[in-house]
Amino acid sequence: MERGPAIFAGAVFLLFGAALLAWTGARALRGAPVAEGVRPVVAVPLALLAGGASLALGAWCLARP
Repeated sequence: MERGPAIFAGAVFLLFGAALLAWTGARALRGAPVAEGVRPVVAVPLALLAGGASLALGAWCLARP
């Protein structure tokens, strides 16, 4: 009974993480700001870390027995 919500949460985390990584990469390659008012030296790694953490959490949700 708890497998359904875990699949949904895992899918949401995976989708969000993939979208955040793609968006951050596209903005960084164009030289556009990733976050308004934040230096790119801080914003890019923080966004990449958040996207990677979201992917890892999504994979963990889906891998739980």
